[in-house]
Amino acid sequence: MIDLYSFDTPNGREISVALEEMGLPYRVHVVDITKGEQFHPNFLKISPNNKIPAIVDPEGPNGRPVSVFESGAILLYLAEKTGRFLPRDLEARIPVWEWLMWQVGGFGPIPGQVHAYLLVQDEAARAHPLERFQKETNRLYGVLDRRLEGREFVATEGEPSIADFAILGWAWRHERHRVDLATVPNVKAWYERMMARPTVTRGFAVPMRHPVAA
Repeated sequence: MIDLYSFDTPNGREISVALEEMGLPYRVHVVDITKGEQFHPNFLKISPNNKIPAIVDPEGPNGRPVSVFESGAILLYLAEKTGRFLPRDLEARIPVWEWLMWQVGGFGPIPGQVHAYLLVQDEAARAHPLERFQKETNRLYGVLDRRLEGREFVATEGEPSIADFAILGWAWRHERHRVDLATVPNVKAWYERMMARPTVTRGFAVPMRHPVAA
């Protein structure tokens, strides 16, 4: 049973989706980042950068427990552990690595800044950075749209890869990014195809917030 320390965010959801797709049993430990729980000493032991998600696998390499932080590293670890959603052939792995790094380095940090600046109340303070990050977010959606032309999945044929799971977590928030998927039809078709998978549905449905007190 893998322990997933997470919250209801794009990076958190990509891991729950991957765990469901891989058929790995797991339990969620909610780390409420709105209340500073990511700074708790016990969490910092497994995620020293005080970010979610992180996992603890009691049956890690050589049968010993292991913890992994950073969403991209977790996806790579889970793919290696299960032998799924990451091709074994070196050449076939390259596009998965490329598009996973594309998400980690861009399609996440950039739209995340759109989220942040939309919350800034001072219009003068937010106007320039919001315009800048919105423009780059739109560019990234365009890059993804061109990549998906004539393709079912982002980096592989026949079934998705961990790159799809990583990107899906952020495409899930396209409305917050102020992006109409109708403007990127290939992304829209891919998004709908991915979200229709029962395992993806379960990954997005698992509770990742503390229950609200009655």
